[in-house]
Amino acid sequence: MPTDLPESAAQLAAALVPAAAAGHFDELRGAGVSAPTPPTSHLAGAANTPSSIANNPDLSRAWADFFEHLGPEGFQDLDRRMQSLQRQVRDNGITYNVYADSNGPQRPWSVDLFPLILSQGDWAHIERGVLQRARLLDQVMADVYGPQELLRTGLLPSALVQGHPGYLRAMHGVQPVGGTHLPIAAFDMARDAQGAWWVVTQRTQAPSGLGYLLENRLLISRLFPEAFSQMHVQRLAATYRALLDGLRQMSPAGADARIVLLTPGPYNETYFEHAYLARYLGLTLVEGNDLTVRDARLYLKTLHGLQPVHGILKRLDDEFLDPLELRSDSRLGVPGLLQAIRAGNVLVANAPGSAFLESSAMLGFMPALSRHLLGEELALPSLPTWWCGEQAAQQAVLPQLPHSVIRPTWPSLQRPPVLGGTLSPQDLARWTEHIQGQGDEYTVQAYLPLSQVPTWRTEGSDGSSHGGSHIAPRSVMLRVFAVCDGPGSWRVLPGGLARIATDEREIASMQRGGSSADVWVQTDDPVDTTTLLAHNQSAPAVVHRSRQVTSRAAENLFWLGRYTERTENVTRLARIALQCLNGEDQSSQPLLAWLSTLAVGQGLVLPSVPPATQARRVFERSLVAGLTQPAQVTSVGYNLRGILGAASAVRDRLSQEHWNLIVSTEAEFFAQRPPGADDGDHSPLEALRQLETLSGRTAAMTGQQTDRMTRDDGWRLLSIGRHLERLGFLAAALDSGLQTGAVFDEGGFEAMVALFDSTITFHAQYQQRRDMPALLDLLVIDRDNPRSLAWVAQTLRGRIAKIEAAAGTPGESAATGIPDASELSLAALCTQDTEGRYAALEQYLAACVQGVMGLSDLLATRYFTHSADALRHSVGA
Repeated sequence: MPTDLPESAAQLAAALVPAAAAGHFDELRGAGVSAPTPPTSHLAGAANTPSSIANNPDLSRAWADFFEHLGPEGFQDLDRRMQSLQRQVRDNGITYNVYADSNGPQRPWSVDLFPLILSQGDWAHIERGVLQRARLLDQVMADVYGPQELLRTGLLPSALVQGHPGYLRAMHGVQPVGGTHLPIAAFDMARDAQGAWWVVTQRTQAPSGLGYLLENRLLISRLFPEAFSQMHVQRLAATYRALLDGLRQMSPAGADARIVLLTPGPYNETYFEHAYLARYLGLTLVEGNDLTVRDARLYLKTLHGLQPVHGILKRLDDEFLDPLELRSDSRLGVPGLLQAIRAGNVLVANAPGSAFLESSAMLGFMPALSRHLLGEELALPSLPTWWCGEQAAQQAVLPQLPHSVIRPTWPSLQRPPVLGGTLSPQDLARWTEHIQGQGDEYTVQAYLPLSQVPTWRTEGSDGSSHGGSHIAPRSVMLRVFAVCDGPGSWRVLPGGLARIATDEREIASMQRGGSSADVWVQTDDPVDTTTLLAHNQSAPAVVHRSRQVTSRAAENLFWLGRYTERTENVTRLARIALQCLNGEDQSSQPLLAWLSTLAVGQGLVLPSVPPATQARRVFERSLVAGLTQPAQVTSVGYNLRGILGAASAVRDRLSQEHWNLIVSTEAEFFAQRPPGADDGDHSPLEALRQLETLSGRTAAMTGQQTDRMTRDDGWRLLSIGRHLERLGFLAAALDSGLQTGAVFDEGGFEAMVALFDSTITFHAQYQQRRDMPALLDLLVIDRDNPRSLAWVAQTLRGRIAKIEAAAGTPGESAATGIPDASELSLAALCTQDTEGRYAALEQYLAACVQGVMGLSDLLATRYFTHSADALRHSVGA
């Protein structure tokens, strides 16, 4: 965009930025754009001819202020800021999973450079309307699950409510803890060509966006700090604090309540938001199997036993909440949860059963409901909506199909909305026939051309024909949130999540590839600087509280440690094998036998592959081919995927650098697959380079786990997982070296030391010695070598003892099966019997292998599944 003109930034933008499309409201200029035949003329209350942009060529005051605060470099700096924005999204790991994306389930969160700016007057109108609707929806739900007066009087059709799959008969007559059914409600709204706001949809089950809009605010406010500060943009923290305080106030335990955030897990499309929101609010992020119901009370499974839970902020649709009473095939919920809710022992936000409120058909009944329940007209009108299950509404709307949107009434139909204006006469006739035959399945809404906001389009980002970067108008829809700050009281978050269509089509959907934008609400009053820090800033001391480690998080950390160590082990083994198969020792039969045995035992090659002693090249080709075949062998690729899977489940406990390292390592390893891996032309040299790179990456992962994680019980279990794997792998490798005779061969001796990652230490301490005493002293007994069996066993026992002491674990220690190395004698280990065998050494190695085999099951029973506790309790009261 040229910037060598004499005008101010605002004048330059007004001159260069295209107007919104005809029939749309132009947010940049604060005016509508005339259309030959306004497509919204049929909307109820939509009169007033839209003003022409030609009569108002200047920018609105807010946008003029924004552009004037760009700084001395003006528009020339926007490309740099856009690149910085995209880099921050990648670095922060902000993702939105798109199931239909052919490029994989994860993609970076998409956020536009410019915010949507709302004036104080605009916001006051929105705030008043949203507060009214929150009260109204809560009263509707209270009636539907209580006296059902609305159904008896016909203000709500019974078929629309009780016929909706989201209506839960199990919740009828249940008064929610705290008295409020909907602590959180979200409303999607859009502006018509005259600038008036209309409510398009309402979300009540588990509205998404509260976490993403926080990230948007953090990103955009840092890119435009001067504009954000000088334009008096309202802050968000006070509303989040009010939500948290309100939930605690309404919960059974009051201010001491333990509240958790319930997520479907890392494969949900908005999982990043769940983890981010839990971290921001200071809540424990849990999945269904983290919780259990005992005697109609809800508990969190932790390393220290079962801890009571008093409140749930759920990000899970109602039908998955309780497999005992709802969907029996659900593995996401908590068996018995509805029973705990009915008993009044747990607050759930939002109360189960609100899904029927999300039906687009409900919007058509909201005006009458508001007059009846509140005695008020709606401050924010609903987009004109007709449920075709009513004959009169059906007959009235059929002639308007060419100017309307056809939507499914029930979520189970999973049909996308259909724009009547895109249908041919034949298609319109078919849709008319469908609606006449199955009217209750269809809801018709008036078509509303969305207002358009300026967006920064970099070259090639939208496939346009414009040269270089430029500002282009795009359609926008605004999601606003009302949150409960106490019984029967709500406040509106002063901002929201703006969803932007990616091109000229008006599809503002994140699942369809849309983008988002921050929402700046201006105020003439002082900006609220409330934070989530404690109210009493003068407190002399902070009481230390250990972070709660759930059993699921502990188990995934345990396996994160195991998979990290396994990856290091098999990577080192594969490197040594390829080096030996192509080096000076390739004719050593004991060495080849040892490598073959270990490779099969660790899943690097299939058992059916001939050993290297019989077919060296076949064995080598199989080894290389299996590196990136995670579905066929438990090789390097398999264990890398294991790291990613375990890390995904505890992402909220990992630093961003740690997470990014895991994701990039897994992606790059499979992207750099050895050439010819599919046509049989395997390259061991390329594979070696690939493995060397991976070794550096896994070493960095180890550093992150060692130096960047808090030393709580979760970290101790991660460390236990690593040392358990290390002890079993190294003990089995040394035992196999004895059985095959590899340790008595010069090449095998060196390979064994290399497998223990102790080559430099060995040669520094023992010079050119190649005997068993030197080998066993360093690899078995040395208390200063973190790769020696004695050091690993001692560390493992110490970690287990600390966890058992903290958890107050009764009974025999889990470390009993791990042999104590304090009594090991080098002389005894080096003693050979009459058959020339090292009996004491072999006995010790066998004890190490057997000890780690039973340790995992014992830890799972005690700390992960709590199966011993389950035998003493029932789900019922």
